[in-house]
Amino acid sequence: MKTLSSLLKCKEVSTHDLVVFSDGPKNDYTNKQVESVRSLLNSITGFNSVKIITNPVNKGLASSIISGVTKVLKDYESIIVLEDDMVVSPYFLTYMNDGLEKYQNDDRVISIHGYVYPVDQELPETFFLKGANCWGWATWRRGWNLFNPDGQYLFDKIKRNNLSKQFNFNNSFNYIKMLRDQINGLNDSWAIRWYASAFIANKLTLYPGKSFVHNIGFDSSGTHCRSTTSRFDVLLNNSYSGLETVNVVESSQAVKSFEGYFLSSKTISSRWIPYFISKAFNKVRILFKD
Repeated sequence: MKTLSSLLKCKEVSTHDLVVFSDGPKNDYTNKQVESVRSLLNSITGFNSVKIITNPVNKGLASSIISGVTKVLKDYESIIVLEDDMVVSPYFLTYMNDGLEKYQNDDRVISIHGYVYPVDQELPETFFLKGANCWGWATWRRGWNLFNPDGQYLFDKIKRNNLSKQFNFNNSFNYIKMLRDQINGLNDSWAIRWYASAFIANKLTLYPGKSFVHNIGFDSSGTHCRSTTSRFDVLLNNSYSGLETVNVVESSQAVKSFEGYFLSSKTISSRWIPYFISKAFNKVRILFKD
């Protein structure tokens, strides 16, 4: 598995505990694929410890992530989360752990994120944005305690406080529609609710200027993907010298860069946006915790 192979190239990997949540098969056709994946999981080495939690039935993307993160954070103060279609830089763990340590007692910061869109403009080495994201991320127990799975409550709060435009990155991408679609059962997104929960709590997420995560899940096997796309492709950041000290405020430069990226991506269907990606054939969720 490419996700595991890339993680094992991180120099700090042997000091970390790995918890894998393997969802059950959707149908008889996927049963053998799930069995194959679980056989692979049982051969994992290189971590401080490995714990594999299997589910006999298919819980689905949102339920798997929400219950998995909640379970791990009952035992640990922080967690690093990856799905099974992410490839990471050898510096991914170092960056994530530096962020978790640096901001562990800063209540303004809700999470650390490893992926950044391939925007045209040069970004700061690290920066903050309001809200949260879902491609290679980390949080603390205190951060996840703010997660609210009630999409209707989140939607109403954003609307009531006239925050839709800001939530939509100045209407460059229709995230409020994604939240409404989740409420109406048109998508199974846990992450739009994670973003909304952090957003209405006025919390910030740390991002890298160059991505430590690359998503390889854009193909026909993804639950919400129908074809390949290179719009989210990035070159992994293969150099890292530590976190700079930056002001813990939202970066206006990054906001404008994201807006430009979203506006230039208008032809991309919303079903390809990161909040929906999952592998249908095995639904493995890798929860990697420190």
